[in-house]
Amino acid sequence: MANRDQPVNGKRSSLSLLKTGDLVLTDAAQFNVWSTGTLSPNPLELHLFDTANLVLRDQSNRTSVLWQSFDFPTDTLLPGQILTRFTKLVSSRSEGNYSSGFYKLFFDNDNVFRLLYEGPQVSSVYWPDPWLVSNNVGSGNGRSTYNSSRVAVLDEYGQFRASDHFSFKTIDYGLLLQRRLTLDHDGNVRAYSRKNGQENWSISGQFKSQPCFIHGICGPNSICSYEPVSGRKCACLEGYSWIDSQDWTLGCKPNFQPTCDNKTEYRFISYDEVDFYGYDYGSSFENFTYKQCESLCLELCECMGFQYTFAAENGHFWCYPKTQLLNGHRSPGFTGQIFLRLPKTSAQEVNHMQNNDGLVCSRNAEKLLERPYVKGKENGSVKFMLWFAVGLGGFEVVCIFMVWCLLFRSSNHLVSADQQGYVLAAATGFRRYTYSELKQATKGFSEEIGRGAGGVVYKGVLSDNRVAAIKKLHEFADQGESEFLTEMSIIARLNHMNLIGMWGYCVEGKHRMLVYEYMENGSLANNLPSNALDWNKRYNIAVGMAKGLAYLHEECLEWILHCDIKPQNILLDSDYQPKVADFGLSKPLNRNNLNNSSFSRIRGTRGYMAPEWVFNLQITSKVDVYSYGIVVLEMISGRSPMTGVQVTELGAESHNERLATWVREKRKKAAEGACWVEQIVDPTLGSDYDMKQMEILATVALECVEEEKDVRPSMSQVVERLQSHDS
Repeated sequence: MANRDQPVNGKRSSLSLLKTGDLVLTDAAQFNVWSTGTLSPNPLELHLFDTANLVLRDQSNRTSVLWQSFDFPTDTLLPGQILTRFTKLVSSRSEGNYSSGFYKLFFDNDNVFRLLYEGPQVSSVYWPDPWLVSNNVGSGNGRSTYNSSRVAVLDEYGQFRASDHFSFKTIDYGLLLQRRLTLDHDGNVRAYSRKNGQENWSISGQFKSQPCFIHGICGPNSICSYEPVSGRKCACLEGYSWIDSQDWTLGCKPNFQPTCDNKTEYRFISYDEVDFYGYDYGSSFENFTYKQCESLCLELCECMGFQYTFAAENGHFWCYPKTQLLNGHRSPGFTGQIFLRLPKTSAQEVNHMQNNDGLVCSRNAEKLLERPYVKGKENGSVKFMLWFAVGLGGFEVVCIFMVWCLLFRSSNHLVSADQQGYVLAAATGFRRYTYSELKQATKGFSEEIGRGAGGVVYKGVLSDNRVAAIKKLHEFADQGESEFLTEMSIIARLNHMNLIGMWGYCVEGKHRMLVYEYMENGSLANNLPSNALDWNKRYNIAVGMAKGLAYLHEECLEWILHCDIKPQNILLDSDYQPKVADFGLSKPLNRNNLNNSSFSRIRGTRGYMAPEWVFNLQITSKVDVYSYGIVVLEMISGRSPMTGVQVTELGAESHNERLATWVREKRKKAAEGACWVEQIVDPTLGSDYDMKQMEILATVALECVEEEKDVRPSMSQVVERLQSHDS
């Protein structure tokens, strides 16, 4: 679908292939709303193949494809159409509204095929099941993070395969039918089949067998239940009512005013076999009695209720205070209970859930678009004179306004420039871009080169012909402009050869974007499985990473913790020199405040996170030291930080222990006088490495991953030790 979020008017719209080679969609014969952005001096043709691929190609050389629709999927894949790391499926908003919805199917930076709910307020991954460890997604599913191709395709016989080893067959597999794979508006991916000539499609398979386990399907403060006969239903919790009875995804609002005055008396209402996934306060509380759990919830202002569950494997009760009631679903056989916190004065004390008789189920009714260009018949001469007069008057007003703005700006130049960041641009070259500039630079954000929890990165070419990486931030979309500009001014003052070069930013409406230099060789994560990194490059990468982190921790004016050091955030330039990326996404801290509590949630990536996060201890720069040590051990051994599985192309070897534990055991068991690092070195290096450097680097890495943070060295100490032994 071209321009799906702002569709054409419907009157006098046209698709034109221009002599310049550009395919253009024009709205109401007035505005270009979409184009392929292609240019060619040769005659072109637009060809629709039987595969349903629309291809713009050279007439003289028909194998030369300038543009094809298969490269730009919307919510559907057809047989033979490949989903890559640069493309994704985005659901429709509803059954009759084809604009972008809340669900996305894509490959993440860990090479895993995922489904993401990206709602108006929160976002979360719900497939594969989020409780599976990200670095061990394959538990029971055969999924693997160790691939670099990131491709998925549906064949004509009904088998869908992804490069992370996910495989899926339709119930009619083997028959030659018309097929499609669609990410539907309800967040489920379904395969559809039909025989040639038939009108209706039939469902031949789906990714999620339990529709209530799809995040966001019923909205906050509601419970999803599913019956095979009647289908899915949503119901508000007691004390809550629908925000919009025609749209279940918006959820429910409280019928009472939440307070934190310590005077309101509360009661708890229980729901059996109901689970609300995620949004626990802090972490779980093991071996709590019901009264302890209830008291804990009452003490917390933000606690909306708590999950109370019995674990049969260890005989303990677990308490999960909830700060938000999202992803609620009824699950028959679930042993836990949810206890909803309500004021004693609230009404509706009879039924646990609202009566749904008044719910309007036709919530996906189609809505007609406005047709502003449909006009009645008018006299042509009168119309021309009227528009001429209006245009002349408008031109005069614009001229007067521009002159006034110039005069006003000249008198207030210093204040406005400082407010908008222009003084910063003049002093550092760090400038503010408009959204339209970055949209043009990325050709409508068409070439995706990476994504993560913080946002999506696109490749672009700026107006001065510099190639840039442009990151659209999700996490900071609701941040105020002044606060965002303050943080940008801090980032602009950071300058180190081992930090990614930041060139500017965009803050416009809800858009928050960062512009930084493009790295030709991608990330360390992309290069580790290949043979591109010899020993000298790996050692230089370890030293460069340490220098960049030492600068952030100890040398720059602000004390900045990265909090997410991992191979995906270490980028390599054309000479394989490392540059630490995403360092601007953690708030600067006060060096003098050792009890800083600015971190309201756990940050980082499982496998690289320091124990302080898990045990809710004081967060210092030593969390980055720990993550650095894990990355270095991964570079030395070529093994995953969680399982020790090979990430090289020489095959896999199964290990159950964590990487740091595995390396310590190898050193401990090595014979006296033997070189223990030979037992952990990446087989792709062979014997082509400096034994002394290898032993020093491995020893420093093990010191960095000590469980006790005070025992770990600082990053400046790491740099000093590595450089003193650099040959």
